[in-house]
Amino acid sequence: MIDDEVLKRARIRALEQGTSVNAMVRDYLAGIAGESDARQAMIEFLAIVKAAGAGSGEGGRSWTRDELYDID
Repeated sequence: MIDDEVLKRARIRALEQGTSVNAMVRDYLAGIAGESDARQAMIEFLAIVKAAGAGSGEGGRSWTRDELYDID
């Protein structure tokens, strides 16, 4: 249950922002769900990179600045 005073302040804030409490809650929940999806995608990507040996981690190739920017 939401405290009446908290809900009152949330309604005032929503009015100031030209929105509703419902829309604020919906946007918040969508953000949480999106972060979860993005986090899972990153975990899967890092697992693929690690399995492919695509990183230069410990004992990997080190590059100089000139090598990184050498185009020819």
